[in-house]
Amino acid sequence: MLSIYNTLTNKKEIFEPINPPEVMMYVCGPTVYDYFHIGNARSFVMADVVRRYLLYRGYKVKFLMNLTDVDDKIIKKSREENEDFKEFAEKYITAFFDDLEKLKLMKADLYPKATEHMDDIIRMIESLEDKEFAYNIDGNVFYDVSKFKEYGKLSGRNIDDLISGARIEINKDKQNPLDFALWKKAKPGEPYWESRWGNGRPGWHIECSAMSCKHLGEYFDIHAGGNDLIFPHHENEIAQSVASNNKPFVKYWLHFGFLNIENEKMSKSLGNFFTARDVVARHSAEAIRLFFAQAYYRGPLNFSDELLASAEKGLEKFENLVDKINLELNKNQTEGATPCLDIKQFEDKFIAAMDDDFNTAQAVAIIFDFVKEVNRTIAENENINTDFYKNVKAFLEKTAVGVLGVINFDVEDKSADKDIDVNFIQKMIDRRTEAKNEKNYTLADKIRDELKEIGVELKDSKDGTAYKIVK
Repeated sequence: MLSIYNTLTNKKEIFEPINPPEVMMYVCGPTVYDYFHIGNARSFVMADVVRRYLLYRGYKVKFLMNLTDVDDKIIKKSREENEDFKEFAEKYITAFFDDLEKLKLMKADLYPKATEHMDDIIRMIESLEDKEFAYNIDGNVFYDVSKFKEYGKLSGRNIDDLISGARIEINKDKQNPLDFALWKKAKPGEPYWESRWGNGRPGWHIECSAMSCKHLGEYFDIHAGGNDLIFPHHENEIAQSVASNNKPFVKYWLHFGFLNIENEKMSKSLGNFFTARDVVARHSAEAIRLFFAQAYYRGPLNFSDELLASAEKGLEKFENLVDKINLELNKNQTEGATPCLDIKQFEDKFIAAMDDDFNTAQAVAIIFDFVKEVNRTIAENENINTDFYKNVKAFLEKTAVGVLGVINFDVEDKSADKDIDVNFIQKMIDRRTEAKNEKNYTLADKIRDELKEIGVELKDSKDGTAYKIVK
């Protein structure tokens, strides 16, 4: 059975959805004032893997990722660049979707925007004020943390300790330094919406509460995000939602570990800040996903180009087998032997690993073991029929492709992108084989070089020559 480490209870728990087989899952998305960084990418990719595995296990997942498209940072930076805040935000929303696609993430069922949910947000703030969990001071509405007795439960923090020791922004209008903004009075020239407290805009925390509850229900299954969001963002979401709805908010909280750059925390001031699009420009999506998957999602992970290059090298073992499978499936050899390969044992091991709190590191190791066993079987057997390769491909498509997203069988699309005629490639390979049989190695090498010039790499083995369209 699937078990998940729940940040709320600080232990692994058997996963029991509220309304099986449906699973409602919410992931905190970006504040769209810049390109998202590689640390964000880790959270987004691992949330994607969690979602894919739930689908693999037969659950019906409704998956939401919010977009914060009005915020202090957005307003400040759009002014600096002399752009309308809406157009400025849309520019980075478009870039966000582009980068997600490059990382091979499944599209969310919905990407709710804060600016499109103002009525829902205002209603939730009104309910909190009506229930005396919030107070208005001159058009600024704050949540009264002292009224919520379970404040600090998610992060394991004590309110008195937070008040005395935490570095909290000083605001003379607050009754308590821990209280946080639900509604901000509009300053001259800022975007605003009308409310009973006057013109203004929402605080960050209330946006996620209102949007998640509207689309997933007031009590839903999974809320995920980076470790940096546990406090205060997710702590505040719980306080708002529970107080407003009079019921629990989220059953399972998942949090993804920090990404360090060369053993240091990533920051612009240290000059080690990398956007996801910077990294995708240098490394394949499969390598990035493999790199993330080879570590436990909750723990810290050190990032470097050298480590990603190592992941790229590991991918070659997958790619070599993919090339072999595609070559054999194209032959469609119906006669011949079907070697004995217990694929079921690998599937059982893969499920056991992923059922243990999404242990992707162990799952990846099992995929590598599977590839090694397949290669051994191929080496020990001759005249293998197509069914064997179909079964191998089916397993890899369900696990390495469908769940982890670290293998790509899509050879045809690459050749189409490069406008390369696959029939021409095969004729050239056949011609080269003839040349080698005639010991005309000069011609054989010339054909290999000509194919390489147009983006086709050849790989020779005892079973023939496979090819790969290079990006």
